[in-house]
Amino acid sequence: MNSRAIISSCIARRMIFILSPAILLLAGIGTDRGTSQESHYFYLNPSADLTSIGRVAVVELYNDSSYPQMSSEVTESLFNALQKKQVFGLTIVKQNDPSWRSLRLDLDTSYSHEQIRSMRETLKCDGVLIGTITKFRPYPHMAVGLRMRLLDLRDGRLVWAIEQVWDITDKKTEHQIRKYYSSEKNLSSVPLQEHLAAVSPMEFIKYVSFEVAETL
Repeated sequence: MNSRAIISSCIARRMIFILSPAILLLAGIGTDRGTSQESHYFYLNPSADLTSIGRVAVVELYNDSSYPQMSSEVTESLFNALQKKQVFGLTIVKQNDPSWRSLRLDLDTSYSHEQIRSMRETLKCDGVLIGTITKFRPYPHMAVGLRMRLLDLRDGRLVWAIEQVWDITDKKTEHQIRKYYSSEKNLSSVPLQEHLAAVSPMEFIKYVSFEVAETL
């Protein structure tokens, strides 16, 4: 079964499955829509209208790294980057929020009709963005790994997903950071800003958040 058949089957059953890196790769590489798509492997449902999703709950990211404090910092940065895109309304839901904890959902299992309906009613949103920090490595070899997915709670469809590691030692990442500061930030002191992104976790996370937001 090819990747399109796999995705179609998932949508037909209206059951949302966590995508493995291999499936994300098969689902397709994002087309170039700006400065940042070249190094991303992501899935964007071609039949989904993201602007029709009134409000999305951004759930604080789970964290598989050795730096637990990064959960709130990365989530906040992603929230800010997504707000700038103005695709849909957003609200942050902390992992310890009673409304989220009451759902008792495991990110690595499928979601039934009842669970999808319960999420919509509990979170009072038409979409939910969930994910995990799969990797974080600080200076001098900065790296951030994310696995995220956006579910349309109105019908249970997976509308977007991404799984990627941004590594400062990777030449593609270095190239994209340079484009980010020269094009998006419109800064004349690009070399200085590039260096800052290589040593400052928050600057690097802002860059990663921009990259993620650009895929929507």
